[in-house]
Amino acid sequence: MLESLLAFTGAAFLIAMAPGPSTVVIMRQSMRSRRAGVLTTLGNEAGVVVWGVAAALGLSALLAASQLAYDALRIAGAAVLVYFGAKALWQARRGGPATQTPEFEAADVPVPGWRSFRLGLITNFANPKAGVFAVSFLPQFVPEGAPVLVTLIAFSVLWALIDLIWYSGVVWLVVAARRLFERPGARRRLEQVSGVVLVGLGIRLAAESR
Repeated sequence: MLESLLAFTGAAFLIAMAPGPSTVVIMRQSMRSRRAGVLTTLGNEAGVVVWGVAAALGLSALLAASQLAYDALRIAGAAVLVYFGAKALWQARRGGPATQTPEFEAADVPVPGWRSFRLGLITNFANPKAGVFAVSFLPQFVPEGAPVLVTLIAFSVLWALIDLIWYSGVVWLVVAARRLFERPGARRRLEQVSGVVLVGLGIRLAAESR
């Protein structure tokens, strides 16, 4: 059991370190405030737990087995990422309070906690690969003879905690570097880069197969 736990922990850390849409969104929200970054991270980890529990209950297997279900979720997720990216680019182009959106407020405007949490959750759900990955990744580490359902749920929670540790470090680093982006021009450039990356990730998700 200990060997499986150590192997899972190492693999989960490597997965957490791989950049993706969640990384971009968490970094972007962390530029607003530490609180926004932390709550966005918590929303993302809630999504991780949901995918993991779904895998434990066999629901993610339906997503893995059904090409139609996978494609539908993939297109929907791509649309969400492109939407978020387009909003960021529009805000960077126009600037000012009039162009702020509920999820993406200006860097010096407090963001309601639920909006940050919701943004992290939606970003995580926008990636159907997380569901397919959960159903293919988690069962590999279940020791022989262990109760499958309980073990998979426990691994799902551990996966979220490891993710949380990694992204908490990301939030801390971004908050520490906020002074580099105090100028409006630097903030605008950050919005542009974030927008382009999110749109690019959305397009790539829409274009690729499993």
